[in-house]
Order: sequence, then structure tokens, then C-alpha cells
Amino acid sequence: MERIAHNPTDGIYPADDYVHAIEVRQPQRIVYLAGTMGLRPDGAAGADIDEQLELVWNNIRRILADADMTTDNIVRVTSYLRDSAYVEKNAQARLKALGNRKIPTTAIVAQTLVDDWLVEIEVIAAA
Repeated sequence: MERIAHNPTDGIYPADDYVHAIEVRQPQRIVYLAGTMGLRPDGAAGADIDEQLELVWNNIRRILADADMTTDNIVRVTSYLRDSAYVEKNAQARLKALGNRKIPTTAIVAQTLVDDWLVEIEVIAAA
């Protein structure tokens, strides 16, 4: 599988901590993760945004491991944040989880289904 970043710099706004697009050539497998929350194994939400971001990325790693993948296989991230105040922490957690690897990403501020859920992240992975 080959991944090619498409991140033009002229005639378009800059992408600082992400890339505008990734072309994935000849993947053998693609895994689509449902929105994953920052929940503990007992289903309880983490106490704050920091704990929930740690939990959500641990949960993503666990789901990917079940598919014999890692965060290195992630080619797309969409984050749903309950509050725009979480944008910077979410970006930092994403970059940390991806080892500073830049991929296409979108962050959306939205009302979550449960008030305690502060962040929900869905990803696409390819191998």
C-alpha cells in the first residue's frame, strides 16, 4: 500500500498540523471505526477532557489491534467535540497518538448523545 500526501501550498489556505488529503493506493484492507468515546471499560466517561482524550485514543488503539493494525494505519480522523474550548487539547492528543504524523482531519463542535461525553472520534485505517 502506498500513501501520498496532497497538501498544496499555493492558492489554498495552509494546513498546519494536518494535510489536506491522502491518496491511498492499493490498500488490501480498510477499517472504519465508529465514533469512539473516552469511556472506561465499565462504560463510565473519563472525568475531564484530558482523561477522555487519553481513553479515546487507548480505545482506538485497542480496536485497531483487534484488526492487526496500529495508529500508523490511520489515514483519516474526525473529532466531535462538545465544546470549542477542547480544540487545542484534541489536536495535541491526535498528534501525540499519531507520532506527529499528519493526516486529513476534521474537528466538529456538536452536542454529544450523553452530556458526560466530551469527545467522540472516528477514524479510517488502511493496510
